[in-house]
This record gives sequence, C-alpha cells and structure tokens, in this order.
Amino acid sequence: MKFKVYDKDVFASTGGQPFDKNKPLVIFVHGSGLSHITWVLQTRYFAFHGYSVLAIDLPGHGYSEGPSLKSIEEQALWLSDVIDGVGMTEASLVGHSQGCLITMECAARFPNKVKSLSLMGGAGAIPMNPELLDLAEKGEAKAVDLMMDWAHGPAGHFGGHAVPGLHHINIGGTIVHNGSVKNALGVDFRACDNYKNGFEAAKKVQCPTINILGDEDRMCPVKEGKKLADCIKGSQVEIIPNCGHMILLEEANQALAIIKKFITTNHPSN
Repeated sequence: MKFKVYDKDVFASTGGQPFDKNKPLVIFVHGSGLSHITWVLQTRYFAFHGYSVLAIDLPGHGYSEGPSLKSIEEQALWLSDVIDGVGMTEASLVGHSQGCLITMECAARFPNKVKSLSLMGGAGAIPMNPELLDLAEKGEAKAVDLMMDWAHGPAGHFGGHAVPGLHHINIGGTIVHNGSVKNALGVDFRACDNYKNGFEAAKKVQCPTINILGDEDRMCPVKEGKKLADCIKGSQVEIIPNCGHMILLEEANQALAIIKKFITTNHPSN
C-alpha cells in the first residue's frame, strides 16, 4: 500500500492481507540500504494471524519516494508520523540493524505510541568502517559486496536459504542494488556512524523489549547487543547460534518464532 508522510509517497508491504485499522499494528523497519523485501517471511505470519502489518520502505528505498533521511533522529520522527499517517495511535515496532536505532529512538521519544519493541541485530552504536563508508558514499558496488560478506555468518556464506535455489549473500546484494536510490546506502551508513544517542535513548524506553542477537554477528557483536539490553529496563535477550548479522534472512524461521511469541504476548491480536 501507499500513503503520504511529509507529502511524500511511502510504500509498505501489508504481508498479503489488506490493511485493517481495527487490528493491532506491527511495523517492520529494515536495515541500511535494504527494503521491505527482507521481512517477507515474518510479515506474512502476522498478517494472517490477526494483525495489520506494515513492512515499510524508508524514504529513498524500495518504492518509497526520496530523498533518504540523513539522521536516525529524522527517521525516528518520520516513523512516528507513519503511525499517524495510517490513522493509528500505537504499534509494535520491529527493527533490524539501522532499523533498531530508528525504532529505539522512536520508542524513547514517543512512549505512548509503542506497545513493544523487537530489536534484531542491534547495538547502542553502529560505527562504520571508514573504508566501507567511503565506498558507500561514492556509490561503489564493492560497498554492497563487502557489506553482504561481513553481515553474514558462516551458515549464511554456506547457503541454506529458506527459499530453495536462493543464496543469502546474492539475494541480499540484489535487494540493496535494486531496492535503493543512488547513494542511499552511503546516506544510511553515515546516519548510523553519526548517531551517538543510542544508550541514552535505551534508558528512556518504557515498553517491553526483546534483543535478538546472532552469536556470529560481526557488525553488532553479542557483547554490544547485551550492553544495549542492559540499558533497557526489563529487556529480554535471545541469542541465535551459528547466525550472523542478517538474522531475519539467515535464520528467518527462528527469528519469526521469537518475535511471534514476544509480540503476541505483549500486544495480543483481537
């Protein structure tokens, strides 16, 4: 579906079911350079089990109109306006990587709008490798290749995608290449690198929160995910073995099982 925020078109996948304002809302927020496509397996479950789903494309990504927003703070404000823009008052938020920073900042600023917070592959800060950041800001294809290589754990490199015939690294790279306007990845990386408010935002989060971590994550290591969780009152931690940073793709079924239990407990369907 498409709707307007800041007079710009926003695209969101609804998981294969019509959007229904009478059902509790779950919003999925993708990571750097990615799009709504990364959430296909998770969103479909919730859409067919009593929830309204929005897997959003951030501005300048996928089918959403640009330009890309340049800071996590701007993106958090925009996410709050997404909730308003579809005529809802609250939502459960699910974020991956950069999406964790965005959803956490949103939950800290707008506690009355967020029922629960699921952070996947998150940390309080995501500093970028200077070489990778430079390549991304120049729009170099090598930036995507390096990102996909570094983001996947051993199993992701080997294969084992939930859809037969697909390979994790190749499909991830395809999403980045096809899902973002020029230089969106560089804008995203710079926004992550500049964001310094993660731990302060975490201390302000009031809703039930879960941190889902991959034990082979090299981008946001387990120790950093636990450090973030320690700042969020009552936060749960789930660690998925033999999994890298791309948890939602590498271990899609395990990721779904965890957020399914967490969200249905803290934000039940009607």
